[in-house]
Amino acid sequence: MTLNVNHQLELLTDLLDEHQSECCAQISEYQQIKRLVKSIMANNSITNEQIQQLLPEIYNYGRQGESVQNHEEHILSNKDNINNWISAIEQSNLQ
Repeated sequence: MTLNVNHQLELLTDLLDEHQSECCAQISEYQQIKRLVKSIMANNSITNEQIQQLLPEIYNYGRQGESVQNHEEHILSNKDNINNWISAIEQSNLQ
């Protein structure tokens, strides 16, 4: 079963929220974030410009997270970004 874009965005939000709340992550979660973002961008069905601009940032967060030594530090240094990404995605899904 293929996830539609709204489901992918919900899953992405869940992953980001979990990183933020638990302040830890697995490499596989960063890889999943990258795959989700790549799939969403390839689908070309996102019309919200703010989300389109944030997706590359989220992808880079996942890419960097794969290779960091300290996942907690990586998450904490991106805490404001994660908050913004979650808020933007949630608002776009309400529209």
